[in-house]
Amino acid sequence: MHTEILGHDLRGLRAAAELLARGELVAIPTETVYGLAGDARNPLAVARIYEAKGRPSFNPLIVHLPDIAAAGRIAVLGPEALALAHRFWPGALTLVLPLREDSGIASLVTAGLSTVAIRVPAHPAAQELLRTFDGPLAAPSANPSGRVSPTTAAHVADPDTGLGGRIAAVLDAGACPVGVESTIVGWTEGRAALLRPGGVAAEEIEAVLGQPLLHPVANPDAPNAPGQLTSHYAPRASLRLNADKALPGELLIGFGSVTGEMTLSESGDLTEAAARLFDLLRRADEAGRPLAVAPVPEHGLGAAINDRLRRAAAPR
Repeated sequence: MHTEILGHDLRGLRAAAELLARGELVAIPTETVYGLAGDARNPLAVARIYEAKGRPSFNPLIVHLPDIAAAGRIAVLGPEALALAHRFWPGALTLVLPLREDSGIASLVTAGLSTVAIRVPAHPAAQELLRTFDGPLAAPSANPSGRVSPTTAAHVADPDTGLGGRIAAVLDAGACPVGVESTIVGWTEGRAALLRPGGVAAEEIEAVLGQPLLHPVANPDAPNAPGQLTSHYAPRASLRLNADKALPGELLIGFGSVTGEMTLSESGDLTEAAARLFDLLRRADEAGRPLAVAPVPEHGLGAAINDRLRRAAAPR
C-alpha cells in the first residue's frame, strides 16, 4: 500500500474525510501525538487499526469527537465528568465513561467493555477533520504497538519504524505541541481515578474535582483504558532510567543539570521535555547504542514523562 502525505488544507482535509468514509485509515495530528484514525462505527475500519498497529484486541481505543455535545451522544457524562469536560476540552484529557446503548460505536473499539474512552482534541487540523468527516474517529497513537509514539508525520510515514505502507494516508500538520498522550481519567466505585498520566497534570484535575484522584493498579492483561500495557512506547535499544552519567557505550539523554549527548530540556522545563520526549527517543535509538535517561521530577507533566519512560524501559 502507498501511504499518501496530505496537507492540512481544505483539499487535504476533504481527501482524508473521503478515505475515512471508505473505511480506510488516516494518521491525523493532535496536540498530543499523531493518531491512527478510523471510523469508530465501522467494524472493519476498527479491525484495520488493530491490524496495522499489531495491537492486542483486548486493548481499547480512544474515540475522538469535535465537542461535548457529540460526546454526550456516545457516553453518559455525570456531573464530575461534565465539570472536567468543560474545563479541559478541547484538550489533552480522555474520560472513560459508560457507553450509551445506542452509541453506534463498533464493539471492537471498547474491547467489549461497557465503557468507552472519549476525547475532544484541541488541534485545529483534528477539529477541522472531525467536522468535515462528521462522525466519531477511533484513534490510538499512529505507531506499531508498543513502540515510540509519533509526534511528526515523518515518524508515522517511516516504513521501518512507523506505519508507512500499512495505511492510506497521513494528514501532515507539523509537530505535535504537547508531545505525550492524553491523561486518562475514569471512575471506580463512584470516585475519579487516574488511569494514565498525560498532557493534563493530575494536580489540575484534582483542583477541579476538589479531591484527590484514586490511583488504581492497572491489570496489563485486562486493561480498562489505553496505555496500560507494561511494555509500551519502547525504542529498539535497552533503556536505563535515573542516570546521572553514561556507562561505557551508552547514549545519555540529559535533563536539567544532568547533561548528555542529547537533552530533554537544559533548563529543566517539563513542558519542553514532554514535547521533545518521543522525538529524542527515536533519534537516540538510531545511534544503535543502549540508552540512559537522566532523572525527571515526578510532579506535573513529569508524571506523564516518567510513566512513558518506565514503560519504555520495561522488559519486553
